[in-house]
Amino acid sequence: MSLSIGIVGLPNVGKSTLFNALTKKCVPAENYPFCTIDPSVGIVAVPDERLYKLAEFSKTNRTIPAAVEFVDIAGLVEGASKGEGLGNKFLANIRETDAILHMVRLFPLTGGDKEIAHVYGSVDPIRDIAVINLELILADFETVTKRLNNIQKDIRKGDKEAILEESILNRIEKVLELGKLANSIDFTEEEQKKVRQLNLLTSKPMIYGLNKKAGSKNLDEEKPEYFKEMTDEIIAGGSQFILIDAKIEDELKDFEGEEKEIFRKELGGEHDGINDLIGGCYKLLGLDTYFTTGVEETRAWTITHRFQR
Repeated sequence: MSLSIGIVGLPNVGKSTLFNALTKKCVPAENYPFCTIDPSVGIVAVPDERLYKLAEFSKTNRTIPAAVEFVDIAGLVEGASKGEGLGNKFLANIRETDAILHMVRLFPLTGGDKEIAHVYGSVDPIRDIAVINLELILADFETVTKRLNNIQKDIRKGDKEAILEESILNRIEKVLELGKLANSIDFTEEEQKKVRQLNLLTSKPMIYGLNKKAGSKNLDEEKPEYFKEMTDEIIAGGSQFILIDAKIEDELKDFEGEEKEIFRKELGGEHDGINDLIGGCYKLLGLDTYFTTGVEETRAWTITHRFQR
């Protein structure tokens, strides 16, 4: 089973740095917009202590973890839904994924050894989230409008499937007009099949990666009330968030176990955010795991229990 998470966000929020940390692959992560043009894809092992305890118990020869696919998508900008900043290409890349990891920058413009630019010249996560989500909403609004026009003939004929689809499309259209995502709507199982056929960007499940930087005055510390307002909005929208320091995770990507934790503390890291993020994305896809174990092989098998494209 191969389900994928698309990493999206504005330029310079830490998408490619996180991708490097996740996959131990070297893709460009330079300090300028549109560094990533073609999406990079990496297969990431899902951390699960149960697997390795079983392998140890069975004295197995080979251990195979569950895995999830991450896609590093270039930074979106305002106007992407109208083709700005290669927007059509980027939106098409998102459409091919099954869920979205929305990276959001909490770290300041300055700190450490250099200044990291922001496309809008300031750090304002609520604004940044709204910019990205609006582009997804506008793209979906166009899709919904076109589909409504295309099924009018069948509706006039009294086609039951077309009438059901029109009802679904009208509900989605109203939500999008309010600036909300389509994944905020509760659909029946029958309706969900129709929604999946539309392949809407905002119907994909979404998780937010809030990117901090050790040694800097991050927004959650500098403006705690603002930070709470932002996270409350994320939760109210039916999504979850995970705090992560992508830079530290990238620097630690070649270390494991106790050595990794020692270096994390030396670098000023607070916790192992990357494992939390991988696990959160795995659950976001509606995936679960069962295990088989023996001398030859211990394997984590992936099954779906909720979300299916």
